[in-house]
This record gives sequence, structure tokens and C-alpha cells, in this order.
Amino acid sequence: NFFRYEPRKHSDGPLEIVCPADGRVVVVEETEETELLGCRCLQVSVFMSVFDMHVNWIPCNGVVEHVSHTDGRFLSAHLPKSSTDNERSAVIIRTEGGDRILVRQVAGAIARRIVTYPEVGQRVDINQNLGFIKFGSRVDLYLPLGTKVHVKVGQKVQGNITDIATLPR
Repeated sequence: NFFRYEPRKHSDGPLEIVCPADGRVVVVEETEETELLGCRCLQVSVFMSVFDMHVNWIPCNGVVEHVSHTDGRFLSAHLPKSSTDNERSAVIIRTEGGDRILVRQVAGAIARRIVTYPEVGQRVDINQNLGFIKFGSRVDLYLPLGTKVHVKVGQKVQGNITDIATLPR
């Protein structure tokens, strides 16, 4: 059940950010992302329980500008410190409008393996798989200030189905 896959298609728009994972929204806040983006942005985080499908999706159309993996701890993924202390992979996508979107896959207390598919320079689109986190965890999105967020903390969301936000323009 953990490793099930359900193909999903989403009709995308150039400013649309689509949910990267099944789960529950645990963070919607303005924050300083110092590790990779070096700026203030909006963070939206989705916690995946062991009952959610663990496929992760590309949240927007663009070109992959950065991919990295950072070893770390395995704290419970619903804790705020898991974003900076846990094992994680990061992908930065530059949209056609020039916005940089950071998608961070974060391992949790049970998850011990993160798989990330995109490579630097690759063109990616909504409907493609970002990767997989085995046995649950969370996915953090870091979006430009001014982005209109469409979800609330506690809301149940579905990867490649739920519209998370609309980029500013």
C-alpha cells in the first residue's frame, strides 16, 4: 500500500502551483529560506502519513536549476525543525516567468529513503513525478512573496490535483 501509484493528470496554467504530495497541510507562513534561496518567501508544507500515497509531483512548469541531497536526522516530519534538521532533497525550478520555486522532500521518523528524479537543466512540467519518499514524511514548497495561497493549515490535499497557489503577476 505504501508504494502504490495512481496516474493523475492536471490541466496546468503558467502561474499555477499544484500540490506536490498527498497529505495534510501543516504549514502556511512567511519565512526566511537561507539554505538555498537566501530570501523571504512563503512556505507551504504537506505532511504525508503512512496511509497517504508517497509519490511526489512536480508543482510547476519550468527548468530545474538546482538538485541536492542533505544527510540529516529522522525527526517526526510534522515538527517544524524537520525542514532543516532531517535528511532531505531539494529541487529548485525556475518558471517561465522567472520565479524560483524550491521543493524540498523531507524524510521523517519512519522514512529512510528519498528518491528524486529531476536533474539540473531538465525541463519539467506539472503531471511529471518529482520522486518518492518511502514510508511518509513531508514536502515543503517555498514560493515567492506575493503568491496567492489557496490552502489552509489542516486541509487535506492531493498531489497533482489540489491547486496550492497562484504566482504573482
